Amino acid sequence: MHLTMKDKIGYGLGDTACGFVWQATMFLLAYFYTDVFGLSAGIMGTLFLVSRVLDAVTDPLMGLIVDRTRTRHGQFRPFLLWGAIPFGVVCMLTFYTPDFSDQGKVIYASITYILLTLVYTFVNVPYCAMPGVITADPKERHSLQSWRFFLAAAGSLAISGIALPLVGIIGRGNEQLGYFGAMCVLGLIGIGLLYICFFTTKERYTFEVQSDVSVKKDLKLLLGNTQWRIMCIFKMMATCSNVVRGGATLYFVKYVMDHPELAVQFLLYGSIATMFGSLASSRLLGRFDRVKAFKVIIVIYSLISLMIFFTPGDSVVLIFALNIVFLFVFNTTTPLQWLMASDVVDYEESRSGRRLDGLVFSTYLFSLKMGLAIGGAALGWILAFVNYSASNSVQPVEVLSIIKILFCVVPVVLYIGMFIMLSFYKLSDERVGAISQQLHKHRVAQENSASTAAASN
Repeated sequence: MHLTMKDKIGYGLGDTACGFVWQATMFLLAYFYTDVFGLSAGIMGTLFLVSRVLDAVTDPLMGLIVDRTRTRHGQFRPFLLWGAIPFGVVCMLTFYTPDFSDQGKVIYASITYILLTLVYTFVNVPYCAMPGVITADPKERHSLQSWRFFLAAAGSLAISGIALPLVGIIGRGNEQLGYFGAMCVLGLIGIGLLYICFFTTKERYTFEVQSDVSVKKDLKLLLGNTQWRIMCIFKMMATCSNVVRGGATLYFVKYVMDHPELAVQFLLYGSIATMFGSLASSRLLGRFDRVKAFKVIIVIYSLISLMIFFTPGDSVVLIFALNIVFLFVFNTTTPLQWLMASDVVDYEESRSGRRLDGLVFSTYLFSLKMGLAIGGAALGWILAFVNYSASNSVQPVEVLSIIKILFCVVPVVLYIGMFIMLSFYKLSDERVGAISQQLHKHRVAQENSASTAAASN
């Protein structure tokens, strides 16, 4: 069926809210922890990694809960209703700096960051799995995901274009107060957007909970699914590349470009490029096979990243331009990454008869968070290894070189890994279309059989 703009915008606003947390974690949290909160880079990196251990349990557990949830509001939407307020409140608390000892600060940061990841899981797992019950048409899903990430980038825009100015306006020189105040504003907006998403989306397809299955069987099915394994490894690499690059951004602008006053503009223009890259995805790539198109785009943005590496730090205009082009091109593929999860759900249903939206998307998010953890830890540990210190207004040459490598070269290494993974990924447009038609015929046959049985009774 054809989705309306209300469907697409209503669904996308949910990721605008989630984007507040995701983008704040990507762009601000590493800098906040080291330069504002007062943690060492090594402790910050370890915190990012250790907190992910919980996700090994909570993400798949959340997926299993979602797959077994049925309410009068649907299977997925209720979690937006239940999680909106905790989501906003924990987001605020994560960016609060208490007047504690150094040890007390480490404990506080650990508790709030872990809570942030848990509440994000509670909201984001069901949210991400919703496209499968909003529409069964692969092309409509691509359009839905394009609008989702266009509006998710609006969350990024809020972080880059609003959060940092709010820090200055609210804090008036006090960054600790400024960061907390800014995230309070964004947290309240996030709560409202999740409620809007809940009230404007509709679950059009309902799948009954199968009583003859178990958690063990569901996990065994996924472990035997080659396309699921490829998808998870791919997403881990993609997220790790984003986190390393995103986490190094403020350091790059402040020290390599030597223009800390341009940080807001750098993030702002990048966020605008991200928005329009996501929105253009279905129009630019929808006419091509998604796997082949993705591989070509990977080559293009890898070359752009290397061009930034070889550009002198004082070539500010050129770096700005290359970064804008990079983020536009890169984000034409973001909706395709999430289409992979929907395709794997349909593939598993055609393969085994089990529809595992919640479990597939939760393990996909687990892969995402592992990439977040590895990328965040690597960023912190590498900076600690070269003795990065926030107290140095001018960094040593080796630190500047490492920051540049983190921003430009390390992501390219991961892009190569992503390209290799796509070479083994078999869910092309043609095959996904055939699976969709097969599932549609099967569901129609089931409905006709059920109607016939009911009439005979």
